Amino acid sequence: MMLKSTVRILTNLLLYAGLLIGCSDDELEVQQAAIKETKEKIVLAYAEWTDAIATTHTIKLVLESHGYEVSMTSASINQVWAMVASGEADAMVTAWLPSTHKDYLEQYQEKIENLGPNLSGTRLGLVVPSYVQISAINELNSFSDQFNGVIHGIEPTAGLMKLTKQAIKIYQLKYQLTQNKSINMLRKLEQSIDQKKYIVVTGWTPHWKFAKFDLKYLADPKQVFGKQEFINSIINKEFSKNNPQASKIIDDFEWTTSDIAQVMVWMNKGMRPQDAANKWLSSKK
Repeated sequence: MMLKSTVRILTNLLLYAGLLIGCSDDELEVQQAAIKETKEKIVLAYAEWTDAIATTHTIKLVLESHGYEVSMTSASINQVWAMVASGEADAMVTAWLPSTHKDYLEQYQEKIENLGPNLSGTRLGLVVPSYVQISAINELNSFSDQFNGVIHGIEPTAGLMKLTKQAIKIYQLKYQLTQNKSINMLRKLEQSIDQKKYIVVTGWTPHWKFAKFDLKYLADPKQVFGKQEFINSIINKEFSKNNPQASKIIDDFEWTTSDIAQVMVWMNKGMRPQDAANKWLSSKK
């Protein structure tokens, strides 16, 4: 499923080189333009989330294997969407849809192209350690003292934070939602687990925390967090028109939750993102 057009594109590039001999001026110009495209620079934007870092570094290596020069820039997720829409960045591969980033998609739909999912089977919600003796969001108020009346969140611009605020309102939770950098939220989660304390955090799949800790999602009977999310690839519309081959490479990239989890586990153990991505790509050859 991953990189469905890799072999086809490499074959086409070899054909382009062969066709340079004996073709007309118009044909030569077309072939030279196709080869030139593989030398163009591409800018990928991403938010500083573990899954976003893993996917962006992986697609960067894929594009570079086709001859592109690729740079990356990180920002808050609202800035990432704005950068792709404005053309400051060419693409992002970490758009959570249809629910989490719905507002961004609607805001910028005239300037971007949604290439569809590169990852299926994702999920959002409130997460607790498995030893916590509740199983649903609507049970939280009965245990507010044990949780200190706090839901530990992440960066304020994340769509997950907006959904959590809606959940607090809809379920009438007597809780405060705190804002943290993702790494700080995870540190609090680990500290609480070490001490067998109650803690509830904003959570998402894929993430390495589910491989490291015994966690569970709280049931969401009112479906505030939606049923299932997909991580989509988004490109600037002008980039799509001017770089059809690069756009297709990005469009054809797909992987599984097991694939990305493996890359994130390596990263969590101290491997550099580019090395983890390269290790995974090498295993697929």
